[in-house]
Amino acid sequence: MIQKFAAVCQCHKNGIVPAIMLMIAMLAGTATLEAQETSTQPPAPAQPPAQQQPAPPTPAPASQQSSSQEATPEETMRPAKPKAYKNWTFNVGGGANMTSGTTQKFVRSGGGTGDAGVARNFSQYFGFRADFQYDNLPLRQSGLNAAQAPGASSQVYAVMVNPIINIPATKDWGGYIVFGPGFMHRSGKLDSSTAVAGSSCDPFFLWWGPCNAGGLPVSRDFLKSNQNEFGFDFGGGITRRIRGSMQFYAEIRLVHGSHDSRTTDVRPITVGLRW
Repeated sequence: MIQKFAAVCQCHKNGIVPAIMLMIAMLAGTATLEAQETSTQPPAPAQPPAQQQPAPPTPAPASQQSSSQEATPEETMRPAKPKAYKNWTFNVGGGANMTSGTTQKFVRSGGGTGDAGVARNFSQYFGFRADFQYDNLPLRQSGLNAAQAPGASSQVYAVMVNPIINIPATKDWGGYIVFGPGFMHRSGKLDSSTAVAGSSCDPFFLWWGPCNAGGLPVSRDFLKSNQNEFGFDFGGGITRRIRGSMQFYAEIRLVHGSHDSRTTDVRPITVGLRW
């Protein structure tokens, strides 16, 4: 033990310890220089934050784009212009009729007439009109004499479906034309008759209708008359606006029907209201 301690002491004496201390001092000085160099370097400039790019605008739907292109603010604020016509119009009127053709030989003019109708308009100028019309057909005295009857009643019912052409002239005045096919049902009744059943038919009974093979039926059914006829009508009228869409109208038509060489011809003159 004494020998080992002596050896350590001997190493100290030989200068080993001073050498170690010198190395430690040199390392400490190197570290100090590096720390000083690091502290003297200028700090790196701070990077500016990245600017956020604005998001691209979202395109509007095609329907909104088209509407914005088609209508300007002035146009959207402008009130819609009202139509110059109504889709549906109605009419009702009455008057008297004049006869023509074979009917004029047995029926006097002046019988009452009534009409009611409805029209579907497709424009200011064109539409279709349907009418139901009644015409009274009072027999002339010459017709009653041919029927050998003291009195009689006779009438015709007509249904007409016509194109109608409207002709606006001014804000208040206008006109129209109607024409087309029609269906007529003529009926009548003699109060009595002294005509002999089975005898030949005269012109009145040929027009009246119930002749069988040129003779009056034995059953005396000739006292009544019922017959259907197809034909046409043509006419026109003028209109005068009263208030709003209400109009006063005056109209004349020629109505013709025929069946088995029997004809019915009337010319009704009607005045009434249209709205």
